[in-house]
Amino acid sequence: MRVLLIGAGGVGSAVVGIAARRNFFDAMVVADYDEARALRAVERVASDLRFSAAQVDASSAEAVAALCRTHQITHVLNAVDPRFVMPIFNGALAADADYLDMAMSLSVAHPTDPYTQCGIKLGDRQFEQSEQWERTGRLAVVGIGIEPGLADVFARHAADHDFTRIDEAGVRDGSNLVVSGYAFAPSFSIWTTIEECLNPPVIWEKDRGWFTTEPFSESEVFNFPEGIGPVECVNVEHEEVLLIPRWVDARRVTFKYGLGQEFIDVLKTLHKLNLDSTTPVSVSGQQVSPRDVVAAALPDPATLGDRMSGKTCAGLWVRGEGRDGNPRSTYYFHVVDNEWSMGEYGDQAVVWQTAINPVIALELLATGQWSGAGVLGPEAFPSAPFLAKFSEYGSPWGQIEMDSAAN
Repeated sequence: MRVLLIGAGGVGSAVVGIAARRNFFDAMVVADYDEARALRAVERVASDLRFSAAQVDASSAEAVAALCRTHQITHVLNAVDPRFVMPIFNGALAADADYLDMAMSLSVAHPTDPYTQCGIKLGDRQFEQSEQWERTGRLAVVGIGIEPGLADVFARHAADHDFTRIDEAGVRDGSNLVVSGYAFAPSFSIWTTIEECLNPPVIWEKDRGWFTTEPFSESEVFNFPEGIGPVECVNVEHEEVLLIPRWVDARRVTFKYGLGQEFIDVLKTLHKLNLDSTTPVSVSGQQVSPRDVVAAALPDPATLGDRMSGKTCAGLWVRGEGRDGNPRSTYYFHVVDNEWSMGEYGDQAVVWQTAINPVIALELLATGQWSGAGVLGPEAFPSAPFLAKFSEYGSPWGQIEMDSAAN
């Protein structure tokens, strides 16, 4: 296996650190628009000759394909903002390489009724090309970060092992992370966070299909495990809702994220000021994207690890009928303590937790435990070999029973 990793930011750099401890691949080329950043990511494992750095324009499918051919790449891992999904996706196919990403092609809101009806959904542009990928025998595994990714695997696991009927598969993510020294410092890409949180959230219901609602709707307090505690969660647009129903029979699928009121207020203010826009505006004769300015003005999430404390949790709350015929309510989860990830890998918890999942997926593809062709989500593959890797990688997942009578 020869991997092209595109993106040497926080997640891409964490991928390097995790992958360096595994022996399933022959080479990993780390590419970024800023070649110096790619070189820094490779320097952290300087003694491992499997890694090399390169420059690439992720907005150009032709550039991606050319780099793949130069290095005889078999698998492309996309670790950049979702605005670059389609050129990287198309470049991989043109070069006859398999593909993995952690966020899918962007949505476009319904032109007249955005908070009720879907327009172009997350991933639609990729799924439109599934037959082409299948005809060529190539595989695109979409949505295989932490979220989307692990919750999708949990959904497969719940359907295959724990439930005979799933009434709701509800992704619930939250944390008690604190970043000292900053009035406002997101622990993940603000560009992607704005995209997710200000777009109309999507909900799936079996008798209705996909539909949208207002951002930050249906607030609930969810009690997260391992000392994180209660966190207010709200509806956010996310890929799991578009992925899970394609392969798992569930009556309802939702995604709620523990943002906190301060974060919600900041996002609403950015929206009011049009600072969430990606449409360039003229500033002193220069064309700049307001959202890019916001991202540039905030600290790089990858650099915040030594200022962060606390834990982050990603998981899936499944409610329905258990294998014994009784009501069941189970939360499957994965928690990462920032102190542990910094001490063990030198990466802050959120980016490390995101990076471990595509590395596991690559290993399963390399060993043949996962295989296929076309555009497939994590739900399309067996869950057992994936979940077993977490303990092997030193960061086990968990499962707790909830109060089914309250659902």
